[in-house]
Amino acid sequence: MGKNETSRGMVIFSVSFYIVTALIMVFVNKWVLNKVSLPFTLLWFQVIVAVILLHLTNLFGILQLPIIEKQKCIGLLPLILINILGLSFNTICLQYVDASFYQVARALVLPFTVIFSYIFLNQKSSYKILLSCLIVCVGFFVGVSSERLTISIIGIIFGVCSSISTALHAIVIKKSLNVVKGNTMDLVYYNNFLSAIAFLPLIFLFGEQNQLLELFIKNTTTKQYSIEAKTFFIGILITGFFGFLINIAGFLQIKVTSPVTHMISSAFRGVVQTILGYLLFSDILTTGRVGGIFLILFGSCVYTWFKDQESKQFQNTSKFDKKVYDKLERGDSLDDDYDKIEIVEENEK
Repeated sequence: MGKNETSRGMVIFSVSFYIVTALIMVFVNKWVLNKVSLPFTLLWFQVIVAVILLHLTNLFGILQLPIIEKQKCIGLLPLILINILGLSFNTICLQYVDASFYQVARALVLPFTVIFSYIFLNQKSSYKILLSCLIVCVGFFVGVSSERLTISIIGIIFGVCSSISTALHAIVIKKSLNVVKGNTMDLVYYNNFLSAIAFLPLIFLFGEQNQLLELFIKNTTTKQYSIEAKTFFIGILITGFFGFLINIAGFLQIKVTSPVTHMISSAFRGVVQTILGYLLFSDILTTGRVGGIFLILFGSCVYTWFKDQESKQFQNTSKFDKKVYDKLERGDSLDDDYDKIEIVEENEK
Protein backbone atom coordinates (compact mmCIF):
# COMPACT_ATOMS: atom_id res chain seq x y z
CA MET A 1 0.00 0.00 0.00
CA GLY A 2 1.33 3.44 -0.98
CA LYS A 3 2.00 6.31 1.34
CA ASN A 4 -0.89 8.38 -0.05
CA GLU A 5 -3.32 5.47 0.41
CA THR A 6 -2.13 5.00 3.99
CA SER A 7 -2.53 8.71 4.73
CA ARG A 8 -5.96 8.79 3.11
CA GLY A 9 -7.00 5.75 5.12
CA MET A 10 -5.79 7.35 8.38
CA VAL A 11 -7.68 10.58 7.61
CA ILE A 12 -10.90 8.67 6.87
CA PHE A 13 -10.46 6.60 10.05
CA SER A 14 -9.70 9.59 12.30
CA VAL A 15 -12.62 11.66 10.95
CA SER A 16 -15.06 8.75 11.24
CA PHE A 17 -13.75 7.91 14.71
CA TYR A 18 -14.28 11.49 15.93
CA ILE A 19 -17.76 11.83 14.42
CA VAL A 20 -19.00 8.51 15.86
CA THR A 21 -17.62 9.13 19.38
CA ALA A 22 -18.98 12.69 19.51
CA LEU A 23 -22.46 11.63 18.34
CA ILE A 24 -22.62 8.75 20.82
CA MET A 25 -21.64 11.11 23.66
CA VAL A 26 -24.40 13.60 22.80
CA PHE A 27 -27.20 11.08 22.30
CA VAL A 28 -26.41 8.80 25.23
CA ASN A 29 -26.15 11.86 27.50
CA LYS A 30 -29.51 13.08 26.20
CA TRP A 31 -31.02 9.61 26.70
CA VAL A 32 -29.83 9.51 30.32
CA LEU A 33 -30.85 13.11 31.12
CA ASN A 34 -34.35 12.45 29.76
CA LYS A 35 -34.71 9.75 32.44
CA VAL A 36 -32.64 11.12 35.32
CA SER A 37 -31.88 14.76 36.18
CA LEU A 38 -28.40 14.28 37.66
CA PRO A 39 -26.07 16.32 35.41
CA PHE A 40 -23.14 16.73 37.86
CA THR A 41 -23.26 13.11 38.99
CA LEU A 42 -23.30 12.00 35.36
CA LEU A 43 -20.25 14.14 34.58
CA TRP A 44 -18.41 12.94 37.69
CA PHE A 45 -18.88 9.29 36.77
CA GLN A 46 -17.76 10.02 33.20
CA VAL A 47 -14.43 11.54 34.23
CA ILE A 48 -13.92 8.79 36.85
CA VAL A 49 -14.35 6.12 34.15
CA ALA A 50 -11.96 8.06 31.89
CA VAL A 51 -9.33 8.20 34.68
CA ILE A 52 -9.70 4.44 35.33
CA LEU A 53 -9.26 3.69 31.61
CA LEU A 54 -6.19 5.94 31.44
CA HIS A 55 -4.68 3.97 34.34
CA LEU A 56 -5.45 0.70 32.55
CA THR A 57 -3.65 1.92 29.42
CA ASN A 58 -0.70 2.81 31.66
CA LEU A 59 -0.84 -0.65 33.28
CA PHE A 60 -0.64 -2.39 29.90
CA GLY A 61 2.11 -0.07 28.66
CA ILE A 62 0.00 1.67 26.00
CA LEU A 63 0.39 5.13 27.55
CA GLN A 64 2.68 6.49 30.22
CA LEU A 65 0.87 8.60 32.80
CA PRO A 66 2.60 11.48 34.59
CA ILE A 67 3.22 11.70 38.31
CA ILE A 68 0.88 14.28 39.85
CA GLU A 69 2.88 17.35 40.86
CA LYS A 70 1.50 20.11 43.09
CA GLN A 71 3.07 22.92 41.04
CA LYS A 72 1.54 21.65 37.82
CA CYS A 73 -1.86 21.28 39.49
CA ILE A 74 -1.71 24.94 40.54
CA GLY A 75 -0.64 25.99 37.05
CA LEU A 76 -3.54 24.06 35.50
CA LEU A 77 -6.26 25.50 37.78
CA PRO A 78 -7.55 27.96 35.11
CA LEU A 79 -7.94 25.07 32.66
CA ILE A 80 -9.75 22.90 35.21
CA LEU A 81 -12.10 25.75 36.14
CA ILE A 82 -12.98 26.41 32.49
CA ASN A 83 -13.33 22.67 31.85
CA ILE A 84 -15.73 22.22 34.79
CA LEU A 85 -17.82 25.19 33.70
CA GLY A 86 -17.80 24.08 30.06
CA LEU A 87 -18.87 20.49 30.77
CA SER A 88 -21.53 21.68 33.22
CA PHE A 89 -22.97 24.25 30.80
CA ASN A 90 -22.92 21.72 27.94
CA THR A 91 -24.76 19.06 29.95
CA ILE A 92 -27.35 21.40 31.46
CA CYS A 93 -27.98 22.94 28.04
CA LEU A 94 -28.52 19.44 26.57
CA GLN A 95 -30.89 18.65 29.44
CA TYR A 96 -33.16 21.57 28.52
CA VAL A 97 -33.04 21.58 24.70
CA ASP A 98 -33.67 19.03 21.95
CA ALA A 99 -30.69 17.12 20.58
CA SER A 100 -31.35 18.66 17.15
CA PHE A 101 -31.42 22.19 18.64
CA TYR A 102 -28.18 21.66 20.59
CA GLN A 103 -26.23 22.78 17.50
CA VAL A 104 -28.07 26.13 17.52
CA ALA A 105 -27.90 26.72 21.28
CA ARG A 106 -24.08 26.40 21.26
CA ALA A 107 -23.57 28.16 17.93
CA LEU A 108 -21.69 31.21 19.24
CA VAL A 109 -18.42 29.37 19.97
CA LEU A 110 -16.79 30.76 16.82
CA PRO A 111 -17.68 34.46 17.32
CA PHE A 112 -16.62 34.31 20.99
CA THR A 113 -13.34 32.61 20.01
CA VAL A 114 -12.55 35.46 17.62
CA ILE A 115 -13.46 38.06 20.27
CA PHE A 116 -11.38 36.43 23.02
CA SER A 117 -8.43 35.88 20.66
CA TYR A 118 -8.40 39.64 20.08
CA ILE A 119 -8.80 40.51 23.77
CA PHE A 120 -6.35 38.01 25.29
CA LEU A 121 -3.96 37.15 22.44
CA ASN A 122 -4.06 40.40 20.46
CA GLN A 123 -4.96 38.47 17.30
CA LYS A 124 -6.78 40.75 14.89
CA SER A 125 -9.19 39.19 12.38
CA SER A 126 -9.75 40.16 8.75
CA TYR A 127 -13.07 41.42 7.41
CA LYS A 128 -13.61 38.00 5.79
CA ILE A 129 -13.30 36.29 9.16
CA LEU A 130 -15.66 38.80 10.75
CA LEU A 131 -18.13 38.23 7.89
CA SER A 132 -18.14 34.48 8.56
CA CYS A 133 -18.76 35.17 12.27
CA LEU A 134 -21.67 37.44 11.31
CA ILE A 135 -23.20 34.59 9.26
CA VAL A 136 -22.95 32.30 12.31
CA CYS A 137 -24.58 34.95 14.54
CA VAL A 138 -27.43 35.40 12.05
CA GLY A 139 -27.90 31.62 12.03
CA PHE A 140 -28.08 31.59 15.83
CA PHE A 141 -30.71 34.36 15.96
CA VAL A 142 -32.74 32.78 13.13
CA GLY A 143 -32.77 29.45 14.97
CA VAL A 144 -33.55 30.95 18.38
CA SER A 145 -36.21 33.42 17.22
CA SER A 146 -38.10 30.67 15.39
CA GLU A 147 -38.22 28.57 18.59
CA ARG A 148 -38.86 31.30 21.18
CA LEU A 149 -42.32 29.94 22.07
CA THR A 150 -41.38 26.26 22.23
CA ILE A 151 -37.76 26.08 23.36
CA SER A 152 -36.40 26.52 26.89
CA ILE A 153 -34.93 29.96 27.61
CA ILE A 154 -32.78 28.33 30.31
CA GLY A 155 -31.39 25.96 27.69
CA ILE A 156 -30.48 28.86 25.40
CA ILE A 157 -28.82 30.79 28.25
CA PHE A 158 -26.72 27.77 29.19
CA GLY A 159 -25.96 27.26 25.49
CA VAL A 160 -24.52 30.79 25.28
CA CYS A 161 -22.57 30.21 28.51
CA SER A 162 -21.29 26.97 27.00
CA SER A 163 -20.14 28.88 23.89
CA ILE A 164 -18.23 31.37 26.06
CA SER A 165 -16.54 28.67 28.16
CA THR A 166 -15.63 26.61 25.07
CA ALA A 167 -14.05 29.65 23.40
CA LEU A 168 -12.06 30.41 26.56
CA HIS A 169 -11.09 26.74 26.84
CA ALA A 170 -9.38 26.83 23.43
CA ILE A 171 -7.29 29.82 24.54
CA VAL A 172 -6.47 28.46 28.01
CA ILE A 173 -5.28 25.15 26.50
CA LYS A 174 -2.52 27.00 24.64
CA LYS A 175 -1.18 28.35 27.93
CA SER A 176 -1.76 25.08 29.80
CA LEU A 177 0.35 23.05 27.38
CA ASN A 178 3.36 25.03 28.58
CA VAL A 179 2.72 23.76 32.12
CA VAL A 180 3.04 20.11 30.99
CA LYS A 181 5.86 20.93 28.54
CA GLY A 182 3.68 20.38 25.48
CA ASN A 183 2.68 16.80 26.36
CA THR A 184 -0.94 16.47 25.25
CA MET A 185 -1.69 13.14 26.97
CA ASP A 186 -0.29 14.49 30.26
CA LEU A 187 -2.72 17.37 29.90
CA VAL A 188 -5.59 14.93 29.21
CA TYR A 189 -4.76 12.97 32.38
CA TYR A 190 -4.39 16.05 34.63
CA ASN A 191 -7.61 17.47 33.17
CA ASN A 192 -9.66 14.33 33.92
CA PHE A 193 -8.05 13.63 37.30
CA LEU A 194 -8.48 17.15 38.69
CA SER A 195 -11.97 17.48 37.17
CA ALA A 196 -13.03 14.30 39.01
CA ILE A 197 -11.99 15.93 42.28
CA ALA A 198 -13.71 19.23 41.41
CA PHE A 199 -17.06 17.68 40.41
CA LEU A 200 -17.49 15.80 43.71
CA PRO A 201 -18.44 18.83 45.89
CA LEU A 202 -20.85 20.03 43.17
CA ILE A 203 -22.86 16.83 43.58
CA PHE A 204 -23.42 17.62 47.28
CA LEU A 205 -23.84 21.35 46.67
CA PHE A 206 -26.81 20.73 44.35
CA GLY A 207 -28.19 17.90 46.49
CA GLU A 208 -27.86 15.18 43.85
CA GLN A 209 -26.58 12.60 46.35
CA ASN A 210 -30.09 12.04 47.80
CA GLN A 211 -31.63 11.42 44.39
CA LEU A 212 -28.71 9.13 43.51
CA LEU A 213 -29.27 7.02 46.63
CA GLU A 214 -33.02 6.76 45.91
CA LEU A 215 -32.19 5.73 42.35
CA PHE A 216 -30.29 2.65 43.44
CA ILE A 217 -32.74 1.39 46.09
CA LYS A 218 -34.43 -1.75 44.80
CA ASN A 219 -38.21 -1.80 44.36
CA THR A 220 -39.65 -3.48 47.47
CA THR A 221 -42.16 -5.47 45.36
CA THR A 222 -40.08 -6.66 42.40
CA LYS A 223 -36.70 -6.56 44.19
CA GLN A 224 -35.26 -4.98 41.03
CA TYR A 225 -33.74 -1.65 40.19
CA SER A 226 -35.89 0.91 38.39
CA ILE A 227 -35.65 1.63 34.64
CA GLU A 228 -34.12 5.00 35.52
CA ALA A 229 -31.36 3.33 37.58
CA LYS A 230 -30.53 0.88 34.79
CA THR A 231 -30.51 3.70 32.24
CA PHE A 232 -28.18 5.76 34.41
CA PHE A 233 -25.79 2.85 35.03
CA ILE A 234 -25.59 1.89 31.35
CA GLY A 235 -25.28 5.56 30.39
CA ILE A 236 -22.30 6.32 32.64
CA LEU A 237 -20.44 3.25 31.38
CA ILE A 238 -21.01 4.11 27.72
CA THR A 239 -20.32 7.85 28.04
CA GLY A 240 -17.35 7.25 30.32
CA PHE A 241 -15.79 4.91 27.75
CA PHE A 242 -16.53 7.21 24.81
CA GLY A 243 -15.51 10.26 26.84
CA PHE A 244 -12.11 8.61 27.14
CA LEU A 245 -12.08 7.84 23.40
CA ILE A 246 -13.13 11.35 22.36
CA ASN A 247 -9.98 12.79 23.94
CA ILE A 248 -7.92 10.54 21.68
CA ALA A 249 -10.25 11.03 18.70
CA GLY A 250 -10.07 14.83 18.84
CA PHE A 251 -6.28 14.79 19.19
CA LEU A 252 -5.89 12.23 16.36
CA GLN A 253 -8.15 14.14 13.95
CA ILE A 254 -6.35 17.44 14.52
CA LYS A 255 -3.00 15.68 14.12
CA VAL A 256 -3.68 13.92 10.79
CA THR A 257 -6.15 16.30 9.11
CA SER A 258 -6.20 19.92 8.06
CA PRO A 259 -8.40 22.54 9.79
CA VAL A 260 -10.68 22.54 6.73
CA THR A 261 -11.23 18.76 7.00
CA HIS A 262 -11.81 19.11 10.74
CA MET A 263 -14.47 21.79 10.25
CA ILE A 264 -16.19 19.97 7.37
CA SER A 265 -16.40 16.83 9.51
CA SER A 266 -17.88 18.93 12.34
CA ALA A 267 -20.44 20.37 9.93
CA PHE A 268 -21.32 16.86 8.72
CA ARG A 269 -21.67 15.76 12.36
CA GLY A 270 -24.06 18.67 12.96
CA VAL A 271 -26.28 17.57 10.09
CA VAL A 272 -26.28 13.92 11.23
CA GLN A 273 -26.98 15.03 14.82
CA THR A 274 -30.02 17.00 13.66
CA ILE A 275 -31.39 14.09 11.63
CA LEU A 276 -30.79 11.56 14.43
CA GLY A 277 -32.43 13.90 16.94
CA TYR A 278 -35.51 13.89 14.73
CA LEU A 279 -35.47 10.09 14.31
CA LEU A 280 -34.50 8.98 17.84
CA PHE A 281 -36.21 11.60 20.02
CA SER A 282 -38.96 12.79 17.63
CA ASP A 283 -37.56 16.34 17.68
CA ILE A 284 -39.58 18.88 15.71
CA LEU A 285 -37.65 20.30 12.74
CA THR A 286 -39.12 23.71 12.00
CA THR A 287 -38.09 25.81 8.99
CA GLY A 288 -36.37 28.30 11.30
CA ARG A 289 -34.40 25.58 13.09
CA VAL A 290 -33.21 24.00 9.84
CA GLY A 291 -32.41 27.43 8.36
CA GLY A 292 -30.48 28.46 11.47
CA ILE A 293 -28.45 25.24 11.46
CA PHE A 294 -27.65 25.70 7.76
CA LEU A 295 -26.40 29.27 8.30
CA ILE A 296 -24.34 28.24 11.33
CA LEU A 297 -22.66 25.38 9.48
CA PHE A 298 -22.17 27.49 6.34
CA GLY A 299 -20.60 30.33 8.34
CA SER A 300 -18.30 27.86 10.15
CA CYS A 301 -17.12 26.34 6.87
CA VAL A 302 -16.57 29.78 5.32
CA TYR A 303 -14.54 30.80 8.38
CA THR A 304 -12.34 27.72 8.13
CA TRP A 305 -11.79 28.24 4.40
CA PHE A 306 -10.78 31.90 4.86
CA LYS A 307 -8.59 31.05 7.85
CA ASP A 308 -6.83 28.27 5.95
CA GLN A 309 -6.17 30.52 2.95
CA GLU A 310 -4.84 33.31 5.17
CA SER A 311 -2.58 30.89 7.02
CA LYS A 312 -1.07 29.55 3.78
CA GLN A 313 -0.52 33.05 2.43
CA PHE A 314 0.96 34.16 5.76
CA GLN A 315 3.39 31.24 5.92
CA ASN A 316 4.66 31.76 2.36
CA THR A 317 5.57 35.45 2.67
CA SER A 318 8.92 35.11 4.45
CA LYS A 319 10.78 33.09 7.06
CA PHE A 320 10.08 35.83 9.59
CA ASP A 321 6.36 35.71 8.84
CA LYS A 322 6.47 31.93 9.35
CA LYS A 323 7.97 32.57 12.76
CA VAL A 324 5.16 35.04 13.51
CA TYR A 325 2.58 32.47 12.42
CA ASP A 326 4.06 29.86 14.76
CA LYS A 327 3.89 32.32 17.64
CA LEU A 328 0.28 33.13 16.80
CA GLU A 329 -0.54 29.43 17.05
CA ARG A 330 1.05 29.35 20.51
CA GLY A 331 -0.65 32.57 21.59
CA ASP A 332 2.65 34.38 22.25
CA SER A 333 3.39 38.10 21.89
CA LEU A 334 4.20 39.32 18.38
CA ASP A 335 5.94 42.64 19.12
CA ASP A 336 9.54 41.37 18.95
CA ASP A 337 9.01 39.58 15.64
CA TYR A 338 7.42 42.57 13.96
CA ASP A 339 10.36 44.68 15.11
CA LYS A 340 12.76 42.17 13.56
CA ILE A 341 10.85 42.16 10.27
CA GLU A 342 11.01 45.98 10.07
CA ILE A 343 14.77 45.97 10.81
CA VAL A 344 15.48 43.36 8.12
CA GLU A 345 13.38 45.19 5.55
CA GLU A 346 15.29 48.41 6.31
CA ASN A 347 18.65 46.60 5.89
CA GLU A 348 17.56 45.10 2.57
CA LYS A 349 16.77 48.55 1.25
